[in-house]
Amino acid sequence: MVNHPLIQAKLTKLRDKRTDRLQFRQILEELTALMVYEITRDFPVRPVEVETPFERTQGVELARPVVLVPILRAGIVMLDGVLSLIPSARIGHIGLYRDPATLKPVEYFVKLPPNLSEALVIVVDPMLATGGSAVHAVKLVKERGGKDIRFLCLVAAPEGVRAMAHAHPDVPVYAAALDRELDAHGYIRPGLGDAGDRLFGT
Repeated sequence: MVNHPLIQAKLTKLRDKRTDRLQFRQILEELTALMVYEITRDFPVRPVEVETPFERTQGVELARPVVLVPILRAGIVMLDGVLSLIPSARIGHIGLYRDPATLKPVEYFVKLPPNLSEALVIVVDPMLATGGSAVHAVKLVKERGGKDIRFLCLVAAPEGVRAMAHAHPDVPVYAAALDRELDAHGYIRPGLGDAGDRLFGT
């Protein structure tokens, strides 16, 4: 769990049912940017020389390309938060929805950039509930060559964290909160509701 005062304060606003759709989207983007700042601390860099208005000096740049992979639909709104810090990132998309009867992921779209083996891949989805969608999305990234993968969510349930640890022990999960449990319908409690519905007004 990423325990930072700004992250926790923004998460509280997301949880609040009085937060309207516009505020929800804006706060989600801001929260994502703060999370990315925290989880990229160990990203490798390489030295680079630049010229300031006065002289040449040494600095650094990211040593490897970054690929963002949102799980559609709610994950798409997290992109701007990540791109505000890593604008050069390439973007893939994985379309999954959770079958309401079985709670299993159903795949309907996959489009990923080439050369994933060379990239640092961040798979993003606001919620990690049962873990089915996250596990399936990471499997798809690995099948297409991804090796260095991180999963970024805002709220996670213990069941989802366990599912990810079992299926992909090599993929760290970053969350703003580890909530209490899933209810009988597969919703995270206390959670923040259905992120997609709150974002898109459905």
